[in-house]
Amino acid sequence: MESIVLKFGGAALRDLAQFQKVAAIIIEKKTIYDRIVVVVSAMGTMTDELLAMAHQIMVDPPKREQDMLISVGERISMALLAMALFKEGYQAISFTGSQAGIITSTEHSDARVLEVKPKRILSHLERGEIVIVAGFQGVSFDGEITTLGRGGSDTTAVALAVALKAERVEFYKDVKGIFTKDPKKEPLAKHIAELDYEEALEVIGRSERKVIHPRAVELAAKNGVPLFLGDTVIRGCVI
Repeated sequence: MESIVLKFGGAALRDLAQFQKVAAIIIEKKTIYDRIVVVVSAMGTMTDELLAMAHQIMVDPPKREQDMLISVGERISMALLAMALFKEGYQAISFTGSQAGIITSTEHSDARVLEVKPKRILSHLERGEIVIVAGFQGVSFDGEITTLGRGGSDTTAVALAVALKAERVEFYKDVKGIFTKDPKKEPLAKHIAELDYEEALEVIGRSERKVIHPRAVELAAKNGVPLFLGDTVIRGCVI
């Protein structure tokens, strides 16, 4: 059975109207793929807003409590998207990172994915349900909620694709692909249609704006998972 992981960034989920548009994309993909896992970021600027609240309470909040706070954003997105799909007559279920079996290291605010145990995800995929997972977060072996740092939802998507042996990961962001330079600052920047993993890491490394997290590309490279970002595809030999 063919499977795919779809990742929607904060810009794609910036307001409630966008959830219906995202649901329509997922429904269209359901006509092609038997198994669909969706990874979501927090809505719009919600993570920044939550961090601002924390810093209004204290200048340097404890990292553990900060992770507890900012992990809420993705949980809001996953539940609202599940509701949007239910509204259209599709069975969907949402999972936090810990419920999805994403096991991480212990570093709060910059944890690394160590292992994915997708037992619950597989169970629901076998029933034909669409599974929605909160990106950016997981749980340590100590049972603590952790977050993966900025752009961590990209890594969540690739880690799940590896664990589920998905055919590809598709990223839906506010960019049309990867360019030689930031097209918002350089109108003449050239679009790059296809890169191998090493080329992608090089381009991303030179860019101030990380359109996809380097850790996600590195993980995809180790496991040969094709990545699609707008009109750009990243694939090649496993490195």
